[in-house]
Amino acid sequence: MATGHTRRLYQMILFLGTLFLCAVTAFAILGRGFNFDGQAQLAQKRYGQQAQRTVEQWRDMLFSLQDAADTDKVRRVNDFFNRRVAYQEDIDIWGQSDYWATPLETMGKGQADCEDFAIAKYFSLLILGIPADHLRITYVKARIGGSHSTISIAHMVLGYYPNPVDEPLILDNLLNDIKTASRRPDLTPVFSFNSEGLWVGNAPGRSSSGSSTARLSRWRDLLSRMKADGFD
Repeated sequence: MATGHTRRLYQMILFLGTLFLCAVTAFAILGRGFNFDGQAQLAQKRYGQQAQRTVEQWRDMLFSLQDAADTDKVRRVNDFFNRRVAYQEDIDIWGQSDYWATPLETMGKGQADCEDFAIAKYFSLLILGIPADHLRITYVKARIGGSHSTISIAHMVLGYYPNPVDEPLILDNLLNDIKTASRRPDLTPVFSFNSEGLWVGNAPGRSSSGSSTARLSRWRDLLSRMKADGFD
């Protein structure tokens, strides 16, 4: 019959073994389909050491959040990109009027326009295990110049739905605060999409209006470039 000391030692071994297995499993799930070291090396090769450090900081943030609540993941990812990436127009970054950058390209350049912010946040949260049906990249008309203004600009944000039928929280590079859609009357949704479909408007829970890959050529091109860079 085992002594109390032996039982405690056995329980400790089981506990440490369980922790190790959980850590290995979490690492495997978080890193599945994504070579973080390869991304850091690509960043260094294409953009230099500062870009490599940014990718490594991104990787470290993601691993630190693997056991966090989803709301904490959303907040930290939003802060990461809003603080480390500067807003700039595509024409100035890429010499094109409209270019959808991969997360690697965004971190490499350290500059992005609105859709690049939304894309980088979207894929970061997917890596963290948030299901695609809780996330939608949303094209909106953003009113500028105050509540009585009639001037609006094209803009893109990321919507996070705590449940697929809930009101979304809006991740926006223009604001650090994450607010519910009802507290963003300056934004009028036009269409939204994710890896699973495309929706007209932004009503939660509605059936998809079609395939985002089939209907959005820039999304298709983005996914192809991400796959070529090792993010399958």
